[in-house]
Amino acid sequence: MRLLDANALDYQVSRYDKNIRDAKKVAAALGAPAEALFKTLVVLAAGGGKPCLALLPANTTLNLKKLAAAIGEKKVSLAAHAAAEKLTGLQVGGISPLALMHKQWRVYVDRRAQTQARLIISAGQRGLQLHVEREGLLRLLNATLLDIAEEAADS
Repeated sequence: MRLLDANALDYQVSRYDKNIRDAKKVAAALGAPAEALFKTLVVLAAGGGKPCLALLPANTTLNLKKLAAAIGEKKVSLAAHAAAEKLTGLQVGGISPLALMHKQWRVYVDRRAQTQARLIISAGQRGLQLHVEREGLLRLLNATLLDIAEEAADS
């Protein structure tokens, strides 16, 4: 939140039961549409190097092949929960791209973000979400918009 304040970005904070771990259930608990809540996934390239972050709506899944092709990698994979927590220092369910800016990891956001005026993202801990104006957030994160998600089978 200090980072958003320092960059004069308007935001609102929402709280929810920190025991809720599923992004779609978090959206429901906030009374927000699943397509507005963006989960943050830690992604690893097969060739090594720095991890990257993929942000996508709660009602979608990451298409690893699309992401790999878009960023010029042969293959990428999702970091396992324990690895994501070790790499980020944050708990799964509370991983925030804002809290990781100091790592200078590349941030990729699914193109569906363009349909939302504000994106809801984790504030860096379970139980706390931030509603942030899309353009300012993407600019602050130096994020790249890509077509990397697909509708979840259970949506």
